[in-house]
Amino acid sequence: MSKRKEPVSRDEGDKLEITPLGAGNEVGRSCVIMRYKGKTVMFDCGIHPAYSGMAALPYFDEIDPSTVDVLLITHCHLDHSASLPYFLEKTTFKGRVFMTHATKAIYKLLLSDYIKISKVAVEDMLYDEADLNRSSEKIEVIDFHQTIEVDGIRFWCYTAGHVLGAAMFMVDIAGIRVLYTGDYSREEDRHLKAAEMPPFTPDVCIIESTYGVQVHQNRQVRERRFTEVISQTVMQGGRVLIPAFALGRAQELLLILEEYWETHPELSHVPIFYASPLAKKCMNVFQTYINSMNDKIRSQYAISNPFRFKHISNLKSIEHFDDVGPSVVMASPGMLQSGLSRQLFDRWCEDKKNACIIPGYCVEGTLAKTILHEPKEVTKMNGLVVPLNMRVHYISFSAHADFIQTSEFLNELLPPNILLVHGEATEMARLKGKLIQQFAEKNVKVLSPKNTQTVEMTFKGEKTAKAVGRLVEKAPEEGNQISGMLVKKGFVYQLLAPEDLHIYTQLSTGMVLQRQSVPYRGSFDVLRHRVEMMYEGVEVIVKGDSPRSLKVHDAVTIIHEGFDHVALQWVSDPVSDMVADSIVALILQIDSQAHKAIVSPRARRKAVKAVVSSEADEIKRVHSLLMSLFGDVKLDLAKQTVTVTVDGVVAVVNHKTKAIDCSEDAFKERIKVALRRMETALYPLDF
Repeated sequence: MSKRKEPVSRDEGDKLEITPLGAGNEVGRSCVIMRYKGKTVMFDCGIHPAYSGMAALPYFDEIDPSTVDVLLITHCHLDHSASLPYFLEKTTFKGRVFMTHATKAIYKLLLSDYIKISKVAVEDMLYDEADLNRSSEKIEVIDFHQTIEVDGIRFWCYTAGHVLGAAMFMVDIAGIRVLYTGDYSREEDRHLKAAEMPPFTPDVCIIESTYGVQVHQNRQVRERRFTEVISQTVMQGGRVLIPAFALGRAQELLLILEEYWETHPELSHVPIFYASPLAKKCMNVFQTYINSMNDKIRSQYAISNPFRFKHISNLKSIEHFDDVGPSVVMASPGMLQSGLSRQLFDRWCEDKKNACIIPGYCVEGTLAKTILHEPKEVTKMNGLVVPLNMRVHYISFSAHADFIQTSEFLNELLPPNILLVHGEATEMARLKGKLIQQFAEKNVKVLSPKNTQTVEMTFKGEKTAKAVGRLVEKAPEEGNQISGMLVKKGFVYQLLAPEDLHIYTQLSTGMVLQRQSVPYRGSFDVLRHRVEMMYEGVEVIVKGDSPRSLKVHDAVTIIHEGFDHVALQWVSDPVSDMVADSIVALILQIDSQAHKAIVSPRARRKAVKAVVSSEADEIKRVHSLLMSLFGDVKLDLAKQTVTVTVDGVVAVVNHKTKAIDCSEDAFKERIKVALRRMETALYPLDF
């Protein structure tokens, strides 16, 4: 797909950016992009139930899909997950996608049904069954409270209530935490747990605002109204239509109906149908994940399966429906846009004995929302306009948080930044005003961005490293220094001992033994003398009758291996490498000064005695060694003298008499000591 010009900054510094691509001042096509430190996270990937085809998608053309690192799906409902096959198969997205086990189990069933309905009702299909199958293979699962890290992005999830498998995601990037609630409910119902309260405060909370400032009726009152409307209608010979999604509220309402029919035998002759192609399959999923539900259902399941209904039957299609007399039919979809619920509505809407109960939130632009305003006429799917005589009741069993739940949740969580999504503009504006008033004295920002509108926040924090392992076996006292290896993984820094590297990271340590041969054609004793003058920690290693090795600073070993070279050996590390480099430089300097002409080893061995016995060569050796020590040294072979000049002070050394003519005693003594060491090194020579 083509990508429009990027509308927001791509700064990888301390700026966090959040952009709704859907559900910004609307309910439907939930999709929120978050960018921080060069990482991009997408929350949810839904469609808008009031639109079809490409118009139902989030604003994907506002981003480059290939830049999304992680995609997190909160739950299975179409407005949060139904554009996922399109995004995974028809864009350049290359990241990883996660959802809970139960959500993945339901996802494929729900979207397979959505594809079948779309083939009939929609001309421009977004994807087909093959796309759905390929997308399912790419989805990874996450357990509640399990922490996963993807390229520096850490995330985990909490139970959100709302529907089986629904999750709230907490994302941590470089220490900044963002909570995305998705759809959530803090009220425990007949089968689901209430949403959890995270144990710490996030820096940003992106929260649904579906019901704005509305407050739900007491659950017992709602259940009583629900059962009274149904019993009165069927006792008068009418039919009751309950448009509901294939799962979630449907299972909740079925549990209520089953219990009511069980306690009211006078209604046993009235059939209850669950008219959804997904009914049986979804029930199997519910039974599989019974441990994800509340204590009441789990304890009941130990005795008998609460989802194996005695008074409720599955209705495959309208052709299999024997519509003769009163009945209760729960059918999908919940917005009455198409499918069985719409077919039954068209059949029953003109009879005043019948009733339609809307059990949850309705999106603007859908038929379910339209009939709540009690119009005198409605248009059937075949285009005919007929009177609406059927009684319409709105009894909300929606598992969305109301104002009291939202207010208490945020008051306990107390995030410094609140972003409202998933709410109609008017209701969202009312909720925003209430929250601003509620947190007026707590310096909390409340924002409600529109679709494609980017919210920017700046976070500045210090980089800290956590010491682990052996480094913290003893508590450090004030003023103590801790040294170790600094390891960065994503945005987390750890300080640890090299021995602990394989324990706390996927890295391991190793040693590199360095060995280097260096040309050297002189006496090993001369080399030893020069090395001892240069370094303090020199250990002489004697093998046989004479020293053949030196160890410098307990790190670098110098081995006299042959007549024309020495070998250096050490375990590589920054300090040892530096010592070895300086020794190599010293050896090459000695060799260069002592031997201006390069002679083959064989020729050198033949001439060695003559060289040693020659006084001319002897004085040259002395001259060379003095040069390496004092620099400005001149040789007079005729007079057999060596003149040493340092800072203007001159000393003349007579090679024959060993006398030193110098005006400064200190300088004279320095030369005398040097000559004494040379004599020790040169006699006897070691060949």
